[in-house]
Amino acid sequence: MDPETEFLSSKRQTGNEWELFKENVRPLKRGRNVDLLNHALKAHTNDQLKKSLLENRRRLIEAIDEYQGDDPLQPWLDCIKWVQEAFPPGGDFSGLVLIYEQCVRAFWHSDRYKDDLRYLKVWLEYAEHCSDAEVIYSFLDANDIGKTHSAYYIAYALHMESKSKMKAANDILNLGISSNAQPIEKLRDAYKKFLARSMRRPNATEEELKEDDLPVRSFGTVLARGESQRQAIKTFELGRNKLKQDQVHRTPLSIYNDTNMDVMRGHHSKPSTGSNSWHTLGGRAERNKENNAMPAKWTSHKIPQRPVPRIVGAVASAQIEVFVDEECEEKPKVHDEKDRTSSLQLRELDGRNIKKETELLRENPLRNFPSNSLPR
Repeated sequence: MDPETEFLSSKRQTGNEWELFKENVRPLKRGRNVDLLNHALKAHTNDQLKKSLLENRRRLIEAIDEYQGDDPLQPWLDCIKWVQEAFPPGGDFSGLVLIYEQCVRAFWHSDRYKDDLRYLKVWLEYAEHCSDAEVIYSFLDANDIGKTHSAYYIAYALHMESKSKMKAANDILNLGISSNAQPIEKLRDAYKKFLARSMRRPNATEEELKEDDLPVRSFGTVLARGESQRQAIKTFELGRNKLKQDQVHRTPLSIYNDTNMDVMRGHHSKPSTGSNSWHTLGGRAERNKENNAMPAKWTSHKIPQRPVPRIVGAVASAQIEVFVDEECEEKPKVHDEKDRTSSLQLRELDGRNIKKETELLRENPLRNFPSNSLPR
């Protein structure tokens, strides 16, 4: 049976969601399972399927707290992997950033996982979702997390290179090689590629500076090197000649004063010496004469009030009892010890504050960590 006939006979309802929503799928380094991807993308149009995804996520979160095995990091990894598959677009509503933060915060003080590559990869994935990952790499450096793996130095150096801090990136890679981070071959290969990129970078920078030095025509074309020199010399000569002409023909500017205007009107002009002349502005008291009113005391004025008759022997009325339906009455929440020590609160991961909390973590990924663990 050919694949097309097999697909039609299976009566599968999913299979083309990938083609409809592929622009909304966040790529993963390990790739994706097409069947799981189509099933997850169908939740865009199926509310029942979307509810089932949220329910599965809640069960995985509960499984983290109920885990009694020897590797408490494993249920976190299972939850992270499932969320990545079940919520292909990622985004703030998936809760993935919150899960990353809760996971790394649960084991940052554990010596068992400081050199665990799986735990380091969770940190690196968390750093990719933050606006500035440098604070995370500084935290890993201060707490000696993942410093035996070459993946830490490569990711750290790439981040510093993206910020044009080439010297810092070079020092980080050299530190990893001197520390014999494993696998050392991968780190040395990354360092060779970094050197090749850094050798090309200064040449490009010099070319940009040279282009910026060239004069630009009004219509946007760049002049050639020889033409630009001739244009500069010509402009300088014209400016110097114009300056000499101005110095030769410069004469004092005379102001015309008509003295016959008052004679023609029949009276002689006399200099005004009055205090109201426009030549003098007067003192501050004259300029502020419209503000001479002194403030009065308002407490001496009383507003007339209407007299209210008093009721003699008035008795306080009984309190009005508010009716509360027993079915709608809120029961007191019982917080057991397990809920208090839950390693993943995330506000049930279904609340409206997921997006807000995710945005806060993107800006400050270590906002929930104790102050003594932060790098100084």
